[in-house]
Amino acid sequence: MTRLHVPTRVRWSDLDGYRHVNNASMLRLLEEARIDAFWSPDASVAPTSGAAVLDGRPESDTMTLIARQELEYLAPIPYLRAPLDVQVWVGRLGGASLEVCYEVWSPVGTVPAQLFTKAATTIVLVDSSTGAPRRISDVERAAWAPYVGEPLSFRRR
Repeated sequence: MTRLHVPTRVRWSDLDGYRHVNNASMLRLLEEARIDAFWSPDASVAPTSGAAVLDGRPESDTMTLIARQELEYLAPIPYLRAPLDVQVWVGRLGGASLEVCYEVWSPVGTVPAQLFTKAATTIVLVDSSTGAPRRISDVERAAWAPYVGEPLSFRRR
């Protein structure tokens, strides 16, 4: 299993009154990493990985809907100028859904490396014209297969 390493920057506006990344902002950081990892860029941008096969444009044939999210905060994230190392993989590849797993680490090169957050997002692929879930295509399944690994386990489950 291979993990995607998605460098994701913390914005100043992601901080709260306690001077660490706000819990709601963490969802945005995970969204940015997920889009970079799995959504295909437009023709003018090189894909970040071979896993970037979903068409995320508003007029695409597929919508990606969030069915579930779970986060476990392990340490507060301060403002960092270097991007976080968000490691992303697929914890489960179903018929019409996939579970995206994340570990949010300190910037690459930080010694010792620190794990800040673990998270999982269940995404359902939906046909835009019918509103019904659609099966994961052979192309998507082949693109994501190298990134399928063990799903996360959370402490409080």
